[in-house]
Amino acid sequence: MTTHSTPLPASITEMPAPLPGHSPRRMLAEISEFWRIFIQAAFNPYHPEQHYMRGPGPACARKFGKAAK
Repeated sequence: MTTHSTPLPASITEMPAPLPGHSPRRMLAEISEFWRIFIQAAFNPYHPEQHYMRGPGPACARKFGKAAK
């Protein structure tokens, strides 16, 4: 079994240049967008888990004749 591999460059000068990074303005925009979304999610006053049913309601108590707690 033989494997074929890509030959490695002999020196660092033969390696392709890295892709250009983001501009400082774009990086600042991405950071500010991240924090905006994070703060909006972290301090959102709506917590749906507090509004879901937490047990049988008064209709169930009437149906089965149990006193509601």
